[in-house]
Amino acid sequence: MPEYEFVDVYVPRGVTRQEAARILTDHAEYGHWELDRLTLRLDGSRRVRLRRRIIRQLRATW
Repeated sequence: MPEYEFVDVYVPRGVTRQEAARILTDHAEYGHWELDRLTLRLDGSRRVRLRRRIIRQLRATW
């Protein structure tokens, strides 16, 4: 089963959809994050949870 690490990104309500998309695209391209969950709150702000897979290397035995 793959293991993931998560990060929460808070996008305030004054941020347009284009700006929010640019922020999330930057996270995806440069940090290798993918969208896990997006929550639109009643005040218009967004809470975005991003995830990326943790790759663990096995120790080589000689």
